[in-house]
Amino acid sequence: MKVLITNFILSSPTGTEIYVRDLALELLRQGHSPAVYTPNPGPISEELRAAGVPVTSDLRSLEFNPDVIHGHHKMQTLTALDKFPGVPAIHICHDHTYYVDGLLLHPRIRRYFAVSNLCAERMVREGLADNKVRLLPNFVDTNKFQPRPSLPDRPRRALLFSNYAKAETQLPAVTEACRQMGLSLDVIGVGVGNSVSNPEEVIGQYDLVFAKAKAALEAMAVGTAVVLCDFGGVGPMVTAAEFDRLRPMNFGFQALREPLVAENIMRQIARYDHLDAALVRDRIRAEARLDVAVKTLTDIYDQVIKEHQTVFTRYFRKLAAMFPPYLARRATIKRAGH
Repeated sequence: MKVLITNFILSSPTGTEIYVRDLALELLRQGHSPAVYTPNPGPISEELRAAGVPVTSDLRSLEFNPDVIHGHHKMQTLTALDKFPGVPAIHICHDHTYYVDGLLLHPRIRRYFAVSNLCAERMVREGLADNKVRLLPNFVDTNKFQPRPSLPDRPRRALLFSNYAKAETQLPAVTEACRQMGLSLDVIGVGVGNSVSNPEEVIGQYDLVFAKAKAALEAMAVGTAVVLCDFGGVGPMVTAAEFDRLRPMNFGFQALREPLVAENIMRQIARYDHLDAALVRDRIRAEARLDVAVKTLTDIYDQVIKEHQTVFTRYFRKLAAMFPPYLARRATIKRAGH
């Protein structure tokens, strides 16, 4: 299939940008033809182009008409729908507050998805019928994020893995908690000027990671213990017992229930269990694999394409029933070569 993916920006390694990159590359690996539309290209755009995925900020330059639009972000999805009027789409909400993720109601969007409960609630709040939105959990590239060696009995090295980590957010509380618990701490993220393009080569050096959402998924896939933590607050240590409750939250904001103070973080660090972290790793690697998630998406694409074709077929049959003399005359003219 020819799949056009839309996104507001493709610059730094965050949220939907990583999602788009991984999705496009896996579609390519599975034999499809992805392309990406973004009005704000950047380094990730260049990475995709180097791998053979077209990226454009002007849809007039796209060299094919897509079979389906995989829409992220309201205005970019609408731009693609306007440019390709006969093409059906799906739309996925990735953020429960960011304005670019607002709901787009459109007759050719045949499926609406959310990566978390909060995103689904936003879509309903903004006007979508609650039976029209489905949860489509996030994924992780398990080929890239390989398991690290077994964790030690007690954690020694910790990583704060967040683009929002800085002095005004979670950094002071995490730093103090690690100091009191005797853990060394490193920080990766845009907020501290230490963004990395290859986290898969770094995360495995740590026993414990503070993160949320996709960063937390990546850390779990490697096999580190993970405490959910970000600028929104402190959540629990992800355990096998709580996995099913936390995954529909996308291991994200909905789980961050406690204030950002060292005591709350220390209480979660104390729950560290190297054997349980291995169970969580195995669940993520079995249930959140990129290749399986993309196969699910291509099945969805196929469904919406067929549904759209059926709708158009019914429409033209209805026209034929309403105007048989006119259509018969047109057919006669066409056979005569006029």
